[in-house]
Amino acid sequence: MKNIITIVVLVGLIGLTVFQLTKNKAKTEAIVFHYDKNKTIKVEAITAEVSNMDTRQTIDGNFMANREVKLNADIQGKIDAVRVGLGSEVKKGQILIELDNSLLKLQLESVKIQVQDLEKDFERYTILTEADAIQKAKLDKIQLQLQSAIIQRRTIEEQINKTTIRAPFDGTITQKFVEIGAFAAPGVPLLQLSQMNILRFTAYVAEGEVNQLGLNDEVILKADQYPHVDFTGKVVAIGSKANPAARYPVEIEVKNEKETPIRAGMFGQVVLEKKTEKSGIVLPLSVIQGQLDDAKVYVVKNNKAVLVPVQILSTEGTSVLVGEGLSAGDKVVSRGFVNLFDGINVNYE
Repeated sequence: MKNIITIVVLVGLIGLTVFQLTKNKAKTEAIVFHYDKNKTIKVEAITAEVSNMDTRQTIDGNFMANREVKLNADIQGKIDAVRVGLGSEVKKGQILIELDNSLLKLQLESVKIQVQDLEKDFERYTILTEADAIQKAKLDKIQLQLQSAIIQRRTIEEQINKTTIRAPFDGTITQKFVEIGAFAAPGVPLLQLSQMNILRFTAYVAEGEVNQLGLNDEVILKADQYPHVDFTGKVVAIGSKANPAARYPVEIEVKNEKETPIRAGMFGQVVLEKKTEKSGIVLPLSVIQGQLDDAKVYVVKNNKAVLVPVQILSTEGTSVLVGEGLSAGDKVVSRGFVNLFDGINVNYE
């Protein structure tokens, strides 16, 4: 009898749960917005036309920190304090890491006492030597012991100084390899310090173009992260020997602005002064969907918006030159991208 009652109760609970879930689903579906795929939306379109565009020749490269160093300890010891974190901005001479130096300080106190005793002995032996009370050899021996103790004191003081690791230049902590309590040893990196306020852009330039660049020339740089921004840099080094691909390394110094921060490793281009004229379909950059290396545009076909992949040959200001994917006369959507998706019905003007 008890088993029958238990089964009845369980069946009732399951039924109640299913009923509540069905009710919740109905409420959710009533709240969620369902877009009408058959609805027609209004857009604006431009006609694709073949034309010429003056394009600036660019050479790819990447941005790196102007100065970068991995900091390690000159002596071994346990890390007592790490005073910076990843991304910390530091100044030259600022304390970054402190090692345990308690044992060295005790050794220093011992040597200081030894030096004081030897200094007193040296003064006493000097008086006795001048009075011919002892042989000068004893004074010389005390003097050597005193000099040795002074050198030992200076050595320990230098070791204590090396337990404090300081920033060699202004920069940013870009890597952190240790925490408090870890063991530091010579040659084992603890932090990476990078000078990020000034960046160095490196490009490998073909022999036919390297003569367009000269030392201290001001040049225009582009960063993939900011396609609409022109950066001004200065050529600081031109390699005198080509790599196996017959390209010469060119290094350009550029200021890293706070409004458009560039991170080390980002890609970009150096723009050469020489311009070339290319033919293709020129479109406003604003119609491009996605990234330039995987660009698409909406084309109106049979009163529907169709997302079409296109090849971008180059960019110039707010315009792009399309090589493949479009034909002259295609209607390209230029405005009205809200709620626009591939295959939706549209009318345009």
